[in-house]
Amino acid sequence: MAVYTEVPFAEAAALLERLNLGTLTELRGIQGGIENTNYFVTSEREGQTVEHVLTVFERLGFEHLPFYLHLMKHLATHGVPVPEPAADARGEILHTVQGKPAAVVDKLRGASELAPGAAHCAAVGALLARMHLVGRDFDRQQPNLRGLPWWNETVPVVLPFLAPEQAALLRAELAYQNHIAEGSAYKALPRGPIHADLFRDNVMFEGEAVSGFFDFYFAGVDSWLFDLAVCLNDWCVRHGGERDGEPVPELQQAFLSAYEGVRPLTAAERTLLPALLRAGALRFWLSRLWDLHLPREAALLKPHDPGHFERVLRARLPLAAPVRPAETAAA
Repeated sequence: MAVYTEVPFAEAAALLERLNLGTLTELRGIQGGIENTNYFVTSEREGQTVEHVLTVFERLGFEHLPFYLHLMKHLATHGVPVPEPAADARGEILHTVQGKPAAVVDKLRGASELAPGAAHCAAVGALLARMHLVGRDFDRQQPNLRGLPWWNETVPVVLPFLAPEQAALLRAELAYQNHIAEGSAYKALPRGPIHADLFRDNVMFEGEAVSGFFDFYFAGVDSWLFDLAVCLNDWCVRHGGERDGEPVPELQQAFLSAYEGVRPLTAAERTLLPALLRAGALRFWLSRLWDLHLPREAALLKPHDPGHFERVLRARLPLAAPVRPAETAAA
């Protein structure tokens, strides 16, 4: 979460007052991600200290944001622990700050777990499956804006920055993913609203229990399997060291088994999981290349290393160690 837009204290205070969230006492920029401007906002309301997150959207326009915000509202209403957007007196949950779209949401309790164990992975897997099922009756439609069409548009833009071997890998993987997407099995995959970016730093825990998912601003309607693959590529791989990007089988087993305890995978999903794991790695390698080589200015910004997801992708290729669904799924 970077700070691209400096929000005046007085403007933030006026927004909180309009949302009946109390009197602003602290406005603090959040460092971490790279898409939007984010602040922790602390206020006093009826003698109690209240904390929220103010997000000013930098790339997304007013036309796309209702999907994300109403999805969060839908999930929260149905018992999935996610930040709930704050509404004004007219029921509006999309606001304007410094001329840009903005939202204020609950600040979740707990902390992220960047070195998860099997219990953490299982907890996230089970809640992810529950989130997918709850989203089936969400009535708004919006595609995954960082899906295959975006990959096809963006690959030619980043290729000039790559070494020949990297460029060859990127072209080959994009061709493979286009081929997969044309198949009948892919088109038959179960679909619905997905988070699409449920990394370790987008989940909060209290102990080993999940206290919430957040940062839904890459969400869209896509295959549930892609959402699962994105998670497996972050929660269940090695981070750092000589084996960076390699799958950790026991973590993957825990995640998949817990997911399937709530929503078993279909036969087509089991078949296509290796391909979608590659797709998830490609998507984030590509977006990190974009952010590194075509950066935007920000007061607080730390671009993520693209090399990590290049290594994840290479580890998911056919000559690497095979990646299998949970044993319970294959039975």
